[in-house]
Amino acid sequence: MTDRTAAGGRPWLLAPGPPGAAPRRRPPGSRSRVPDAVLLDRDGTLIEDVPYNADPTLVRVLPGARAALDLLRAHGVALGVVSNQSGVAAGRFGRAEVEAMRHRIESLLGPLGVWAVCPHLAADGCGCRKPAPGLVIAACAALGVAPDRTVVIGDIGSDVAAAHAAGARGVLVPTAATRTEEVAAAPLRAPDLLSAARTLLTGAPLVAGGAP
Repeated sequence: MTDRTAAGGRPWLLAPGPPGAAPRRRPPGSRSRVPDAVLLDRDGTLIEDVPYNADPTLVRVLPGARAALDLLRAHGVALGVVSNQSGVAAGRFGRAEVEAMRHRIESLLGPLGVWAVCPHLAADGCGCRKPAPGLVIAACAALGVAPDRTVVIGDIGSDVAAAHAAGARGVLVPTAATRTEEVAAAPLRAPDLLSAARTLLTGAPLVAGGAP
């Protein structure tokens, strides 16, 4: 049985880090405008997007990512990753390599409370591959937070669409690879991850619609 078929059409929820690694958390559902949780895309949002990368030595953290996560942690915001990894379905790598990448990324960016990973192809018809809501819903359940108190940050339109499908807010942080039409269609966006984090914590409005 392959890693792909063992997934049974469901997302992978990777085990949390070592005990004591999790930051303090605000009580979920507080009246604060600050979200209870922020879920982040992996490739192109936290680290450089290297297609089908399963080699931890190739991981390069994007500028401002560590500062953004530390800022959110300091305010008690739960953090997680929601990531499509179709390289599993394509037979390029398996769960062990996905776990190795997680460990490397957390060694550089600090602990993340949950990793929800889709190991399927679009043609598989699963409910977890973004833009479907399954990864966001699973990550929220694992963190014990409501989707409507959660923000999803990513660099392409499917990240934002998955957030909306799950009842969460989606924020687009465009890169050079983001399509123009995705930028124009995004209800909320920020120029970079650190700016997005600062804005979420202050309650200031994010940029809405239109050209960057």
